[in-house]
Formats: sequence, C-alpha cells, structure tokens
Amino acid sequence: MEKFDWSNLNNMEAHSSEIFVIGLTVFFLACIIGYYVVWSVTPALHSPLMGVTNAISSVIIVGAILAAGSESLNLAKIFGLIGVTLASVNIFGGFIVTYRMLSMFKKKPKKQIEKS
Repeated sequence: MEKFDWSNLNNMEAHSSEIFVIGLTVFFLACIIGYYVVWSVTPALHSPLMGVTNAISSVIIVGAILAAGSESLNLAKIFGLIGVTLASVNIFGGFIVTYRMLSMFKKKPKKQIEKS
C-alpha cells in the first residue's frame, strides 16, 4: 500500500478555470438547497429563520466593509461596495418582514362598548 506524500500539498496548482467551475458548482448547489430549505419552512418558524439570516448578513457586511475599505480603487473595492449595499438592503428588509410577521401573531385589542 502506497503512502501519501503530504509534503507535496503546498505545491498543488489549480487553474483558474477549475476554480471557477468549482465555485460555480458550489453556488448552484447552495441555491438549490437554499430554495428547498426556505420553502419547506412552516410559517411559525419563518421569523426565527429571518433572524438567523439577518445575523448571517451582518457577518457578510463586515467582510464587505473590509473589502470596500482598501486604499486603492480595484475590483475588490467595487465588489465590497456592492456587497455592503446588498447586505444592508437584506438586513433592513429582513427586519421589516420579521416585524410584520410578529405583528400578525399579536392579539388585537378588544373594542370596549360604551354604555350611555
């Protein structure tokens, strides 16, 4: 049985097309799995799920701010700015949707009948 030579791991090369195909595959699989996960959630669990996605977006926005804060104007800065904008819209939209969902479960006040 041959032993694997772990010292060659540092010298492994990947072509940019291979990296792109792997990244695209992961993206499409994440889209498919995300679609099925989100649409199988019951309405009662929608608000906690929105809270988790808002937390994930807040982590994304930190990374986007770091990418947008570079000194030179390059592609990373442009994508960082786009990431900050989209994550901000996602966060604020998620808070609005969560607020509306929670307001659906509140008890409505009963109207008191005035006696004259």
